[in-house]
Amino acid sequence: MTTKATTSQLTSAPTLPRLQWWNVIGRIATYALMVILVLVMIVPFVWMLSTSLKPQEYILKTPPQFIPNPASLESYTKLAERVDLTRTFFNSMFVAVVGTLGQVLVSAMAAFAFARMEWKGREIIFVLYLATMMIPSVVLIIPQFVLIRALNWVNTYAALIVPGMFSAFGTFLLRQSFKTLPRDFEEAAFIDGANYFTIFWRIILPLSQPALATLAVFSFMGLWNAYLWPLFVAREASVMTLPVALAVLQGGPRALTEWNMVMAGAVIAVLPILVVYMLAQKWFVRGVVSSGIKG
Repeated sequence: MTTKATTSQLTSAPTLPRLQWWNVIGRIATYALMVILVLVMIVPFVWMLSTSLKPQEYILKTPPQFIPNPASLESYTKLAERVDLTRTFFNSMFVAVVGTLGQVLVSAMAAFAFARMEWKGREIIFVLYLATMMIPSVVLIIPQFVLIRALNWVNTYAALIVPGMFSAFGTFLLRQSFKTLPRDFEEAAFIDGANYFTIFWRIILPLSQPALATLAVFSFMGLWNAYLWPLFVAREASVMTLPVALAVLQGGPRALTEWNMVMAGAVIAVLPILVVYMLAQKWFVRGVVSSGIKG
């Protein structure tokens, strides 16, 4: 009996350490992969910041330097001299903030109608509305521009803001979130004499803050980074947005691009998006999970 027990212990003894080693190796491989992915994401931003702090003669130096030596803010001062950063930054911020508020409000009202109100043809109209997402945005530029010109909105804030207020994606995202809310609250509100607007404003919106924050982040990023549409409808300096203004940096004197100035402009353009995401990160993650969006 003792011999059998000893043999069994000798046979099974190496199994546990082997499993532990495989777990350790698996964790190391997972962490290594995560570190590689993080580096892939971070290195371009570090290089962008580093290049923006280098004088022109040190940009193409070999071997390349991640830490600029010497570091200089010359590219930022030259950028401020060549581009009216104050005006263009205000234009981009105004368009992004007002456009985001408009898109969230319009999408929320449409999503409420599709998710919480019963009316004939609701599902068919929603499918048709959702089908517009399959149309490339480039295809819509010409008809939208013709409409904007007919309304005499060229070189105005309205041309930059109004078309972006209507979003099939935003409606779909909020509709998915609204459908997960229990109907007990609105049934109780109906009994107390509330109408649809009261239910929408005082019940649905407060309970859907994560989804609203998610849409706000997406909308702000899209409006802030928009280039092609503002290039068509906002060519005057008074309404020109930051991405369009920074495009003049591509191809300077003698067709040479001053990459330190380009990267300085890119740093300025990226900072507001990082700030918005950091402020709304908690709501953004919760909204993505609750709305069912998958990357």
